[in-house]
Amino acid sequence: MLHDLTFFLAAVPAVILVGLSKGGLGGAFSLLGVPLLALAVSPMQAAAIFLPILIVMDWVALYAWRKHNDRKTLFLLLPGGIIGIALGWMTSNIVPADAMRLVLGTITVVFAGRYFVNRLKGLSHDDIKPAPQRPVRAGLWGTIAGYGSFISHAGGPPFEIYALPLKLDPRAYTGTSVRFFAILNTIKIIPYVALGQLDLKNFTASLTLLPLAFLSAMAGAFIVRRLKPQVFYPLIYGATLLAGLKLLWDGLALL
Repeated sequence: MLHDLTFFLAAVPAVILVGLSKGGLGGAFSLLGVPLLALAVSPMQAAAIFLPILIVMDWVALYAWRKHNDRKTLFLLLPGGIIGIALGWMTSNIVPADAMRLVLGTITVVFAGRYFVNRLKGLSHDDIKPAPQRPVRAGLWGTIAGYGSFISHAGGPPFEIYALPLKLDPRAYTGTSVRFFAILNTIKIIPYVALGQLDLKNFTASLTLLPLAFLSAMAGAFIVRRLKPQVFYPLIYGATLLAGLKLLWDGLALL
């Protein structure tokens, strides 16, 4: 795998995007990581290669956002997130790779599509009142986030579907997101090892790509300090939509 040019053509941009996300450019960049890498390897193997990279970057982000968190949101989402991981573990040998591509593609397209629909409606962030905390709703989206995170590290959109309408302080939102996924990624070590996905080959690929992730995170922080988010987010969501459509096409064509 490490001598395969196709792997690196997919892995390098995938890791750069994830690193930029961890540097502060938003979850849409991170969402592109596994779909890109899944063009060269199976979605499950792509998720396994990314897991050690994400865990290291999670702990860096935890330190950066250690003073910011919304405990109620975190505590409402976590039980569902853990259940979602368990469901992903139980179905990993049942659900084929093509079905995983369909799941990931659907999540990605729905997430990106919501952004463009809202833009067409002319809705702005200030037009919508904060949503109340709802334990049942949190449990549902937390479970979907945990499942999506397990199969392809695509738990961001379900988390955002619940957390964004709460209109938390941006720092509290970011700190809560960092804690939620840091905990889930750490828990995922157990099933990934049990499934044989964290083998020497995948772990070696992770270590090889880790320096690039750090450099990309530094670049992301550099960019965030200098450029307006309004310039980047339409491009990010557009790229996310294209990646989701590609995975949906691959999954439907191969089923």
